[in-house]
Amino acid sequence: MNRMIIANLVHRPIRSLISVIAIAVEVTLILVIVGLSMGMMNDAKQRQKGIGADVIVQPPGSSFLAGITGAPVSIKVADVVAKLPHVTVVSPVIWQLNTTGNVEVIYGIDLKSFEALAGPFNYLEGGPFTGPDTVIVDDWFAAGNKVGVGSKLTMFNHEVTVCAVVEHGRGARRFLPIKTLQDWIGAQGKASVFYVKLDDAKNARLVVDEIKSVPGMQQYSVRSMEEYLSMMTPENLPGFKPFLKVVIGVAMVIGFIVIFQAMYAAVMERTREIGILKSMGASKFYIVNTVLRETFLLAVAGTALGVGISFGVSRAIAARIATLRPIIEGNWIGYAAAIAIVGALIGALYPAFKAAQKDPIDALAYE
Repeated sequence: MNRMIIANLVHRPIRSLISVIAIAVEVTLILVIVGLSMGMMNDAKQRQKGIGADVIVQPPGSSFLAGITGAPVSIKVADVVAKLPHVTVVSPVIWQLNTTGNVEVIYGIDLKSFEALAGPFNYLEGGPFTGPDTVIVDDWFAAGNKVGVGSKLTMFNHEVTVCAVVEHGRGARRFLPIKTLQDWIGAQGKASVFYVKLDDAKNARLVVDEIKSVPGMQQYSVRSMEEYLSMMTPENLPGFKPFLKVVIGVAMVIGFIVIFQAMYAAVMERTREIGILKSMGASKFYIVNTVLRETFLLAVAGTALGVGISFGVSRAIAARIATLRPIIEGNWIGYAAAIAIVGALIGALYPAFKAAQKDPIDALAYE
């Protein structure tokens, strides 16, 4: 049977190849989309962790997603929090969403307090801000946009000069002086978030409760950084699950239609062969098993090709866009393989049962 199945697939190489490619596209679509989502979320999580804060304070009703909130509260909140026990540093930051070019969140920072959270930036080129219209960029942004110290950038309809390139992993890709960003967006004296450094990270829960007990701050969103980072998962990303279901649904439809068409055409073309098999005593189960095993081989080959293409596409994306680093996890390779194989087998069921129902006399007489 194995030799017959291989011979059947080789007999129509173009059709078999198209089926394999279709399943590979199905697998690639799932893995690359999920990989990009996981990569962006993991990157954002690592950059938040790299800031070095132990507690994060956000205004009432704020989303945990950076850049959604704007700058709605007074920067004087930092002075209130700084007076509490165990607090050593409070750094106010403006998160401002930028959709020009790539979607990213620009940070407006007070450089002195921001560097006090986890130590000074690792300056690869240049140094601290040299004026209100200067910007610090990280090395991934610099590599992806081919900029360096002295380069000119346009941000929020203002021209700024790159004063430093720093190692990535400290919150944003680009940093402006907080006063500059406040003036540009009309948020003088305000901030979006406050990063809090403690004398000991073990006191985070205690300090969270203390901040919430301050009059007027009961409604603020106050979390330990550990709790905040635990929320940064694709499941908490708005719209991620419905989007993923649509992607998987489209991918399954592609695989189903192609396999259905390929197996149906194969059954129609092999009517006489099926008649010969049945006249020799082949059971309905034998015929169904033959068609489904052919489909399974196509699905396995397509899955393997799709996984290989997905890794290649991920590397190409990372090389082309330095700030995007897709992550292809082993569990999603398993999910994608299962979806592709099950979808292909479902697509082959009708052709398989149609083949099994053929009358051997009619099949032998078929021209």
